[in-house]
Amino acid sequence: MSKGRGTRRESIGTMPNADAQVLAILQEGEIKLQSRLPYSSNNAFLVEVQCDGQTRYAIYKPARGERPLWDFDTGTLVQREVAAYQVSQILGFPNIPPTVLREGPYGIGAVQLFIDLVEDQHYFTLRAAHRAEMMRVAVFDALVNNTDRKGGHILIDNAGKIWCIDHGVTFHEDYKLRTVIWDYVDQPIPRDILNHLRVFRDGLATGDAQAEALAELLSRRELRALRTRADELIEAGVFPSPPVDWPHIPWPPI
Repeated sequence: MSKGRGTRRESIGTMPNADAQVLAILQEGEIKLQSRLPYSSNNAFLVEVQCDGQTRYAIYKPARGERPLWDFDTGTLVQREVAAYQVSQILGFPNIPPTVLREGPYGIGAVQLFIDLVEDQHYFTLRAAHRAEMMRVAVFDALVNNTDRKGGHILIDNAGKIWCIDHGVTFHEDYKLRTVIWDYVDQPIPRDILNHLRVFRDGLATGDAQAEALAELLSRRELRALRTRADELIEAGVFPSPPVDWPHIPWPPI
C-alpha cells in the first residue's frame, strides 16, 4: 500500500500544464455545498469554492460516499480521480478539469473544477469531428486502464474544447480496459502520441517528482502495472484490442 493510501496526504497538483491559480483556489478555498448531483453513482456535490475574493464552482466527491466495488478498495476512487488528472498533465492530454485531493464538508475527497459544457453532446456525437483528440483519449484510457469510459464522459465546452471526466475506476493492476472507443483497434498510434508516452515512461522509470506525486495516490503494484502498460503501448505501437475475458463496453454506453 502506498504512502498516500495510508496517510491520505493532501497535495496540490504540480503538473507542468496545470493552472496553478485554479489549483490553489480548489485546494485552499472554503467549500460551500450547493446541491447533490442526482444521477451520480457515488455521492457527488456541486460546491462553491471561495479563496481570496475569487470563486470557482467545482464537483466534490467525498471518499466516504463511494459505493463499494468488488475489485477496487473502498475509499480509493477519489485518489484515482486525482491520479488520472496528474497523468493527463504529464502527458499533455486529454483535457481533464483541474482536480485536487483535500478535506471537505464530508471528509477527504476529490474536488474538480466545474466546466460549463454543451448539453446533449458526447463521444458518439463528437467523434467524427474530433478524431485526433479521440485517439489521444483512447491511448490515455489504455494507459490508465480505464474500466468505465462511457460516451457521456467525453464532453465539449462552448469554446469547442473536448473534456474528459469520471476517472474513479482506473489504474487497476489487472487488465480491465472497458470503453466505447474501439474505433482504432490495431491502427498505428500517431508518432506524437508515442513520443509523449516515452517521456512519461522515462519519468516513471527514473522516479522523478511527478512519479513521486503519483506514488502518493497509487499502490506500488498499481504503479508497476502503469509502467508495464506504457511499455506495452510503446512496443506494440498500435491501439489495443478489446480483452477477450472481460466485458469491454460499459453499460449504459452513454
